[in-house]
Amino acid sequence: MTTLPTYDDLMNPLLESLRKLGGSGSIEEIYAKTVEITGLSEEILAQLHDPEKSSQTEVGYRLAWARTYLKKYGLLENSSRGVWSLTEKARTLETVDSTEVVRFVRALDKIDAPKKRPTDEIARELSEEEGWKDKLSAVLTQKLDPAGFERLVQRILRESGFIHVEVTGRTGDGGIDGKGIARINGFMSFHVLFQCKRYKGSVAAGEVRDFRGAMVGRADKGLFITTGSFTPAAVKEATRDGAPPIDLVDGDELAEKLKELALGVKTELVERVSIDSAWFESL
Repeated sequence: MTTLPTYDDLMNPLLESLRKLGGSGSIEEIYAKTVEITGLSEEILAQLHDPEKSSQTEVGYRLAWARTYLKKYGLLENSSRGVWSLTEKARTLETVDSTEVVRFVRALDKIDAPKKRPTDEIARELSEEEGWKDKLSAVLTQKLDPAGFERLVQRILRESGFIHVEVTGRTGDGGIDGKGIARINGFMSFHVLFQCKRYKGSVAAGEVRDFRGAMVGRADKGLFITTGSFTPAAVKEATRDGAPPIDLVDGDELAEKLKELALGVKTELVERVSIDSAWFESL
């Protein structure tokens, strides 16, 4: 595709993505596979849905709508752990008529909530799924200074089992912000250099390449963490054959990790996620 696809244009590529993933996948896996299938350009993938409020890409936002419509149509289901999967109904279909899906869901909404706009319930579901991440992104990019974000990453790594985590952040050090040692079951260890970037846009391949150049010969692995996203070219560069490996953590994965570790993100009993802005401001 050479133009930005609508959410209904993405329905069949989304279903094809899940089939190629074995019938199920995380939001990140589905996004990456759909991008691969559609061949969307770097320019299109870099477009943000709401640059003032969120680091979510427009393609990611429209995929969320596509997932919700296909779920209401009975082709997808999702678990509490954020894994989406094909239903038995979906496994019997090669393709779906996206126009029929849209018509069916909108008619269903009119029956269930005649006093609401047809898309109200879907918008609410999208808000519950992604809204807390948008709020968190705003806190991280607007209320934290670079030093505070580096301390946050340091805390995340420590809570995740890293030892000897230090923030260096020396100017002219190729973007390296710190280092640590990852311990595996108390026996094996890996020296890791990390870069953390508060960013609303997409990190390009050149930035990953520069980071690798700075870490060569100094660590076993690299870790690049951003509040934004990575372009497909950046993902390929991070896993390029014959080059030191670099693990990438985008804004969505960062949000899930903060939620998992309960660092500034509280999950209430009703499964609504709230952002503790004061916690981040205290870093």
